[in-house]
Amino acid sequence: MTNLQQLAEHYIATWNETDAATRRKLIDTHWAAEARYTDPLAEVAGRDGVDAVIGAVQAQFPGLVFTLGAVDAHHNLARFTWDLGPAGAEALVVGFDVLEATEDGLIGAVHGFLDKVPSL
Repeated sequence: MTNLQQLAEHYIATWNETDAATRRKLIDTHWAAEARYTDPLAEVAGRDGVDAVIGAVQAQFPGLVFTLGAVDAHHNLARFTWDLGPAGAEALVVGFDVLEATEDGLIGAVHGFLDKVPSL
């Protein structure tokens, strides 16, 4: 059985990894080859697409870190909140994601929602 808490932790670690080669290694290890990622601003499929979205978010919010909230899970699904902001400070962005694990314990799909975003 997949440990969904750990899979959610790997998911957040991937978003926080700023070294491109190390981030890609995390994606190749924890994401299915045809994984899908969807949120209000992006919809991609495959590891290359996931890598591109994460790189773009890191470029848009340099120096900020994701923090994982409580994980609630059943079957092959996990839902959790996350914060994005300066380490130890109030979050600038808050979101809620639903992660779907594959039968072999990889991230197969993530459906993301943005609850708080900075105003321009």
